Amino acid sequence: MDGGELMPGEARPEDEHAAPVGASPRLHARILQMLRRRILDGSLPGAARLMESPLALELGVSRAPVRQALAALAAEGLIRRAQGRGFVVVSGGLVAEPPGLVRIDAAGHDRTGLDPALTVKPSWQPIYDAVEKAIVERISVAGWRIVEVDLARHFGVSRTIAREVMARLHQRGLVKRDDKSRWYAPALTADYISELYELRWTLEPLALLQASERAPPALIRRMHASLEDAIARAASLTGRELDALEAELHVELLRHCTNRTLLEALRLYQSLLVAHTFLYDASSSQFPSEPFLPEHMEVVEHLVSGDVTGAAQALAKHLRGACARAIARVDVIARGLEVRDLPYMYRLDKLALSISRD
Repeated sequence: MDGGELMPGEARPEDEHAAPVGASPRLHARILQMLRRRILDGSLPGAARLMESPLALELGVSRAPVRQALAALAAEGLIRRAQGRGFVVVSGGLVAEPPGLVRIDAAGHDRTGLDPALTVKPSWQPIYDAVEKAIVERISVAGWRIVEVDLARHFGVSRTIAREVMARLHQRGLVKRDDKSRWYAPALTADYISELYELRWTLEPLALLQASERAPPALIRRMHASLEDAIARAASLTGRELDALEAELHVELLRHCTNRTLLEALRLYQSLLVAHTFLYDASSSQFPSEPFLPEHMEVVEHLVSGDVTGAAQALAKHLRGACARAIARVDVIARGLEVRDLPYMYRLDKLALSISRD
């Protein structure tokens, strides 16, 4: 995915139009500025790997402007071609900032340090958001088949855009393909949740051991401060705020793991991470305050003190407890949630019943 081929629906570099005089810098220039700043401030440390497709997905843009930005960084000597695929950050970076570096105030960045102005929504993005929400709301109740043709017809878009939406849902771990290559979203049954969490408590501590060596100290301090603030007002936290705290530990920190195969394996449980905001909001009455907050704090305090082994053990303990809570949340939601039919999603249990009657 890191070569010259294009994802479905992706524009080629020559399809991009020049910005008018006086307009904001072109998209590739803004991506270049953001990546250059992150290299220089140490949030992208030496030997960190940069790959075209994951960066494009993270920023919500096509691969063409990312490719241009990476080529410019390589010309500046800030990154170099990696063995295999992608680029790696050159240790030490530049001593002085290059001319024209645009500094963006910290308040202008989200929790990942990315510039929200970069997120120019491509044609698939609004549809993706709607379909992801529909799936997350329904997998607590049942498994669902998603039909690409019906999805395209419902939203009035091309099959190419519908295919892009499904490919990105697959990357997020929300949908799978069956033995006939049909898309489906598996139900969050107790057995499936247990399998996903077993994967998590086995692999995440291993990823943490590696990530802790490269994670910027500023990130650990920020996580500690975020948790202190959250614990102080635990009873009033929203699902979105809880989800952001989950992402800091389980996504942002672990992203610094250097074992790319391990990170790819961890992607398989992302369906749970995507579903967390909905689960927290829909089952908020179960817990006066969210139990994971002190558990996360235990992990982070071990990291602050330099006890990486203790942090990994605390993380495994946290995930075992979180498994039982996730099953309880889904059970409460499944018993009380009514979902309406959608013209591109079909309940697997009803499909099976229909087939058995024919």
